Amino acid sequence: MERQPTNFERRVYNVVKRVPRGRVTTYGLLAREVGCGSCRAIGQALKRNPYAPRIPCHRVIASDLTIGGYAGCTNGKQIDKKLALLKKEKILFRCGKLIDSNRIYRFQNR
Repeated sequence: MERQPTNFERRVYNVVKRVPRGRVTTYGLLAREVGCGSCRAIGQALKRNPYAPRIPCHRVIASDLTIGGYAGCTNGKQIDKKLALLKKEKILFRCGKLIDSNRIYRFQNR
């Protein structure tokens, strides 16, 4: 039987779904929007995302505009996969950093 997401994880997934195609947000911005004080908790929830890429956790990057992690990894095939998903959305990195900071999505108060 597949593990069901926790209430916290569902909150994170519902917020990350709002990040539009062609944009990224940061773990910190996402944490603030969810009402969580821990970027690491956000990363842990995204690591367990069973709905990727429909729930686009690949659109969440580190606050220093580097790629961050993907599926619990910070290098290797999973990061290559995250970079490829972002490249399809025309989100590009050079020397490990996001090229266009205008691609950062900042959540609007609802």
